[in-house]
Amino acid sequence: MRNRLVGLVVLTAVLATALSAQAPATYRAPRTKDGKPDLNGIWQAINTANWNIEAHSPEPGPMFQLGAAYAVPGGFGIVEGGPIPYKPEALAKRQENYKNRLTQDPEIKCYLPGVPRAMYQPFPFQIVQSPKHIMMSFEFAGALRTIYMADQTPAPADSWMGWSNGKWEGETLVIDTTGFNGMPWFDKAGNYASDTLHIVERITPRSAETLNYEATIEDPAVFTRSWKISFPLYRRIEKNLQLTEFRCVEYSEEIIYGHLRKPGTGPAPTR
Repeated sequence: MRNRLVGLVVLTAVLATALSAQAPATYRAPRTKDGKPDLNGIWQAINTANWNIEAHSPEPGPMFQLGAAYAVPGGFGIVEGGPIPYKPEALAKRQENYKNRLTQDPEIKCYLPGVPRAMYQPFPFQIVQSPKHIMMSFEFAGALRTIYMADQTPAPADSWMGWSNGKWEGETLVIDTTGFNGMPWFDKAGNYASDTLHIVERITPRSAETLNYEATIEDPAVFTRSWKISFPLYRRIEKNLQLTEFRCVEYSEEIIYGHLRKPGTGPAPTR
Protein backbone atom coordinates (compact mmCIF):
# COMPACT_ATOMS: atom_id res chain seq x y z
CA MET A 1 0.00 0.00 0.00
CA ARG A 2 2.79 2.41 0.93
CA ASN A 3 4.60 1.79 -2.36
CA ARG A 4 1.40 2.36 -4.31
CA LEU A 5 0.85 5.69 -2.58
CA VAL A 6 4.44 6.77 -3.26
CA GLY A 7 3.95 5.85 -6.89
CA LEU A 8 0.79 7.93 -7.06
CA VAL A 9 2.59 10.94 -5.58
CA VAL A 10 5.44 10.65 -8.10
CA LEU A 11 3.03 10.28 -11.02
CA THR A 12 1.07 13.29 -9.77
CA ALA A 13 4.21 15.40 -9.80
CA VAL A 14 5.05 14.28 -13.34
CA LEU A 15 1.55 15.04 -14.59
CA ALA A 16 1.51 18.44 -12.87
CA THR A 17 4.81 19.34 -14.51
CA ALA A 18 3.55 18.27 -17.92
CA LEU A 19 0.31 20.21 -17.57
CA SER A 20 2.18 23.28 -16.38
CA ALA A 21 4.44 23.11 -19.41
CA GLN A 22 1.38 23.03 -21.67
CA ALA A 23 -0.44 25.89 -19.93
CA PRO A 24 -1.03 28.93 -22.15
CA ALA A 25 1.00 31.44 -20.12
CA THR A 26 -0.05 34.32 -22.37
CA TYR A 27 -3.81 33.84 -21.96
CA ARG A 28 -5.63 37.07 -21.13
CA ALA A 29 -9.18 36.73 -19.85
CA PRO A 30 -12.07 38.91 -21.00
CA ARG A 31 -12.50 42.03 -18.88
CA THR A 32 -15.28 43.37 -16.69
CA LYS A 33 -16.29 47.02 -16.94
CA ASP A 34 -13.66 47.96 -14.35
CA GLY A 35 -10.92 46.24 -16.37
CA LYS A 36 -10.42 43.16 -14.18
CA PRO A 37 -10.33 39.53 -15.41
CA ASP A 38 -13.90 38.26 -15.75
CA LEU A 39 -14.44 35.19 -13.54
CA ASN A 40 -18.24 35.27 -13.71
CA GLY A 41 -19.80 31.89 -14.38
CA ILE A 42 -20.58 28.48 -12.95
CA TRP A 43 -17.53 26.33 -12.21
CA GLN A 44 -16.79 22.86 -10.89
CA ALA A 45 -13.78 20.75 -9.92
CA ILE A 46 -13.39 17.29 -11.44
CA ASN A 47 -11.22 15.23 -9.09
CA THR A 48 -11.40 12.90 -6.09
CA ALA A 49 -10.23 15.47 -3.52
CA ASN A 50 -13.50 15.42 -1.58
CA TRP A 51 -12.77 11.76 -0.78
CA ASN A 52 -9.16 12.49 0.16
CA ILE A 53 -7.00 15.47 -0.77
CA GLU A 54 -3.87 13.31 -0.57
CA ALA A 55 -2.91 10.65 -3.11
CA HIS A 56 -4.88 7.51 -2.24
CA SER A 57 -5.66 4.02 -3.47
CA PRO A 58 -9.19 2.70 -3.99
CA GLU A 59 -10.78 1.25 -0.87
CA PRO A 60 -14.15 -0.01 0.33
CA GLY A 61 -16.72 2.37 1.69
CA PRO A 62 -17.56 2.73 5.39
CA MET A 63 -20.46 0.22 5.19
CA PHE A 64 -20.07 -3.09 3.37
CA GLN A 65 -23.87 -3.23 2.85
CA LEU A 66 -23.52 -0.42 0.28
CA GLY A 67 -21.19 -2.48 -1.85
CA ALA A 68 -19.42 -0.57 -4.59
CA ALA A 69 -21.87 2.35 -4.53
CA TYR A 70 -19.88 4.31 -1.92
CA ALA A 71 -16.47 2.74 -2.37
CA VAL A 72 -13.62 5.26 -2.52
CA PRO A 73 -12.14 5.84 -6.00
CA GLY A 74 -8.37 6.11 -6.16
CA GLY A 75 -6.90 9.50 -6.93
CA PHE A 76 -3.65 11.41 -7.38
CA GLY A 77 -4.63 14.00 -4.77
CA ILE A 78 -4.27 17.77 -4.93
CA VAL A 79 -1.55 18.21 -2.28
CA GLU A 80 1.78 19.31 -3.71
CA GLY A 81 5.11 17.99 -2.47
CA GLY A 82 4.10 14.84 -0.61
CA PRO A 83 2.01 14.08 2.50
CA ILE A 84 0.38 16.80 4.59
CA PRO A 85 2.94 17.89 7.23
CA TYR A 86 0.92 17.09 10.37
CA LYS A 87 2.34 17.42 13.84
CA PRO A 88 2.40 13.96 15.50
CA GLU A 89 -0.52 14.66 17.81
CA ALA A 90 -2.52 16.20 14.96
CA LEU A 91 -1.89 13.16 12.78
CA ALA A 92 -3.32 10.99 15.54
CA LYS A 93 -6.47 13.12 15.52
CA ARG A 94 -6.70 12.85 11.75
CA GLN A 95 -6.56 9.06 12.06
CA GLU A 96 -9.28 9.17 14.71
CA ASN A 97 -11.40 11.32 12.39
CA TYR A 98 -11.01 8.69 9.68
CA LYS A 99 -12.18 5.91 11.98
CA ASN A 100 -15.28 7.92 12.89
CA ARG A 101 -15.94 9.42 9.46
CA LEU A 102 -19.34 7.80 9.04
CA THR A 103 -20.79 9.90 11.86
CA GLN A 104 -18.34 12.74 12.36
CA ASP A 105 -17.68 14.09 8.85
CA PRO A 106 -19.37 17.54 8.86
CA GLU A 107 -20.53 16.94 5.28
CA ILE A 108 -22.70 14.04 6.47
CA LYS A 109 -24.47 16.43 8.83
CA CYS A 110 -24.98 19.05 6.10
CA TYR A 111 -22.82 21.60 7.88
CA LEU A 112 -21.22 24.28 5.74
CA PRO A 113 -18.23 22.80 3.89
CA GLY A 114 -15.62 25.39 4.81
CA VAL A 115 -12.67 26.48 2.69
CA PRO A 116 -11.05 25.03 0.68
CA ARG A 117 -13.41 22.02 0.65
CA ALA A 118 -16.23 24.04 -0.91
CA MET A 119 -14.02 24.59 -3.96
CA TYR A 120 -13.66 20.88 -4.82
CA GLN A 121 -16.82 19.22 -3.57
CA PRO A 122 -18.60 17.43 -6.45
CA PHE A 123 -21.10 20.25 -6.84
CA PRO A 124 -21.04 23.34 -9.07
CA PHE A 125 -20.64 26.83 -7.65
CA GLN A 126 -21.18 30.27 -9.14
CA ILE A 127 -18.93 33.34 -9.13
CA VAL A 128 -20.61 36.74 -9.34
CA GLN A 129 -18.15 39.60 -9.62
CA SER A 130 -18.30 43.32 -8.90
CA PRO A 131 -15.62 45.93 -8.15
CA LYS A 132 -16.23 45.89 -4.38
CA HIS A 133 -17.28 42.28 -3.77
CA ILE A 134 -16.91 38.88 -5.37
CA MET A 135 -19.59 36.38 -4.36
CA MET A 136 -19.25 32.62 -4.51
CA SER A 137 -22.50 30.70 -4.21
CA PHE A 138 -22.25 26.94 -3.62
CA GLU A 139 -24.91 24.36 -4.33
CA PHE A 140 -24.08 22.23 -1.27
CA ALA A 141 -26.04 23.47 1.77
CA GLY A 142 -26.53 26.89 0.15
CA ALA A 143 -23.06 27.96 1.27
CA LEU A 144 -21.90 31.48 0.43
CA ARG A 145 -18.57 33.31 0.38
CA THR A 146 -18.13 37.06 0.15
CA ILE A 147 -14.67 38.23 -0.92
CA TYR A 148 -14.22 41.86 0.09
CA MET A 149 -12.26 43.73 -2.57
CA ALA A 150 -12.78 47.05 -0.78
CA ASP A 151 -13.58 48.16 2.79
CA GLN A 152 -11.51 45.26 4.08
CA THR A 153 -11.46 44.40 7.79
CA PRO A 154 -10.18 41.57 9.98
CA ALA A 155 -12.61 38.74 10.66
CA PRO A 156 -15.27 40.01 13.08
CA ALA A 157 -15.96 36.47 14.35
CA ASP A 158 -15.04 32.88 13.61
CA SER A 159 -17.25 30.99 11.15
CA TRP A 160 -17.43 27.88 8.99
CA MET A 161 -16.48 29.69 5.74
CA GLY A 162 -14.04 32.18 7.24
CA TRP A 163 -13.63 35.87 6.36
CA SER A 164 -12.12 36.65 2.96
CA ASN A 165 -10.35 39.77 1.70
CA GLY A 166 -9.22 39.88 -1.92
CA LYS A 167 -6.99 41.74 -4.34
CA TRP A 168 -5.88 41.47 -7.95
CA GLU A 169 -2.33 40.66 -8.96
CA GLY A 170 -2.46 40.99 -12.74
CA GLU A 171 -4.56 38.09 -14.04
CA THR A 172 -4.80 36.46 -10.60
CA LEU A 173 -7.43 36.90 -7.90
CA VAL A 174 -5.70 36.53 -4.52
CA ILE A 175 -7.95 35.73 -1.55
CA ASP A 176 -6.70 35.91 2.04
CA THR A 177 -9.01 34.07 4.45
CA THR A 178 -8.91 33.80 8.25
CA GLY A 179 -11.52 33.63 10.99
CA PHE A 180 -12.32 29.92 10.79
CA ASN A 181 -14.08 28.08 13.60
CA GLY A 182 -11.96 24.91 13.33
CA MET A 183 -14.93 22.64 12.63
CA PRO A 184 -14.80 21.85 8.86
CA TRP A 185 -12.85 18.93 7.47
CA PHE A 186 -10.91 19.07 4.22
CA ASP A 187 -12.36 15.76 2.96
CA LYS A 188 -14.09 12.50 3.85
CA ALA A 189 -10.76 11.04 5.01
CA GLY A 190 -10.64 13.24 8.12
CA ASN A 191 -7.98 15.75 7.10
CA TYR A 192 -8.63 18.89 9.12
CA ALA A 193 -7.35 22.17 10.55
CA SER A 194 -7.97 24.27 13.67
CA ASP A 195 -9.38 27.73 14.25
CA THR A 196 -5.93 29.23 13.57
CA LEU A 197 -6.16 28.18 9.92
CA HIS A 198 -4.97 30.77 7.38
CA ILE A 199 -5.50 30.22 3.65
CA VAL A 200 -4.25 32.28 0.71
CA GLU A 201 -5.94 31.27 -2.55
CA ARG A 202 -4.88 32.23 -6.07
CA ILE A 203 -7.38 31.88 -8.93
CA THR A 204 -6.02 32.52 -12.42
CA PRO A 205 -7.86 32.17 -15.75
CA ARG A 206 -6.09 29.55 -17.86
CA SER A 207 -8.43 29.56 -20.86
CA ALA A 208 -11.99 30.61 -21.66
CA GLU A 209 -13.30 27.53 -19.87
CA THR A 210 -10.69 26.73 -17.19
CA LEU A 211 -9.23 28.37 -14.09
CA ASN A 212 -6.11 27.42 -12.17
CA TYR A 213 -6.81 27.19 -8.45
CA GLU A 214 -4.04 27.20 -5.84
CA ALA A 215 -4.20 27.53 -2.07
CA THR A 216 -1.42 27.86 0.48
CA ILE A 217 -2.49 26.49 3.85
CA GLU A 218 -0.93 27.24 7.21
CA ASP A 219 -2.03 26.37 10.71
CA PRO A 220 0.69 26.31 13.39
CA ALA A 221 -1.56 24.38 15.75
CA VAL A 222 -1.84 21.42 13.36
CA PHE A 223 0.94 21.52 10.75
CA THR A 224 4.72 21.80 10.98
CA ARG A 225 4.87 24.14 7.97
CA SER A 226 2.68 25.66 5.30
CA TRP A 227 1.67 23.48 2.33
CA LYS A 228 -0.12 23.87 -0.95
CA ILE A 229 -2.95 22.38 -3.00
CA SER A 230 -3.70 23.00 -6.68
CA PHE A 231 -6.17 21.82 -9.32
CA PRO A 232 -8.14 23.17 -12.29
CA LEU A 233 -11.72 24.41 -12.22
CA TYR A 234 -13.91 23.87 -15.28
CA ARG A 235 -16.65 26.14 -16.58
CA ARG A 236 -20.05 24.47 -16.86
CA ILE A 237 -21.34 25.29 -20.32
CA GLU A 238 -24.69 23.50 -20.53
CA LYS A 239 -27.48 25.54 -22.08
CA ASN A 240 -29.59 27.47 -19.53
CA LEU A 241 -27.51 26.10 -16.66
CA GLN A 242 -28.19 27.43 -13.18
CA LEU A 243 -27.48 26.31 -9.64
CA THR A 244 -30.14 24.15 -8.04
CA GLU A 245 -30.92 23.87 -4.35
CA PHE A 246 -29.39 21.01 -2.41
CA ARG A 247 -31.21 21.41 0.87
CA CYS A 248 -29.45 18.55 2.60
CA VAL A 249 -30.51 19.47 6.13
CA GLU A 250 -33.64 17.33 5.89
CA TYR A 251 -31.47 14.34 4.93
CA SER A 252 -29.24 14.72 7.98
CA GLU A 253 -31.80 15.36 10.73
CA GLU A 254 -31.87 11.71 11.79
CA ILE A 255 -28.10 11.47 12.29
CA ILE A 256 -28.03 14.76 14.20
CA TYR A 257 -31.23 14.64 16.25
CA GLY A 258 -32.30 10.98 16.14
CA HIS A 259 -31.03 10.34 19.67
CA LEU A 260 -33.52 12.93 20.96
CA ARG A 261 -36.58 11.09 19.62
CA LYS A 262 -39.02 9.69 22.16
CA PRO A 263 -38.60 5.94 22.77
CA GLY A 264 -40.81 3.86 20.54
CA THR A 265 -41.10 6.41 17.73
CA GLY A 266 -39.49 5.91 14.34
CA PRO A 267 -37.72 8.28 12.00
CA ALA A 268 -39.76 10.65 9.88
CA PRO A 269 -40.75 9.13 6.51
CA THR A 270 -38.70 10.23 3.50
CA ARG A 271 -40.23 11.63 0.36
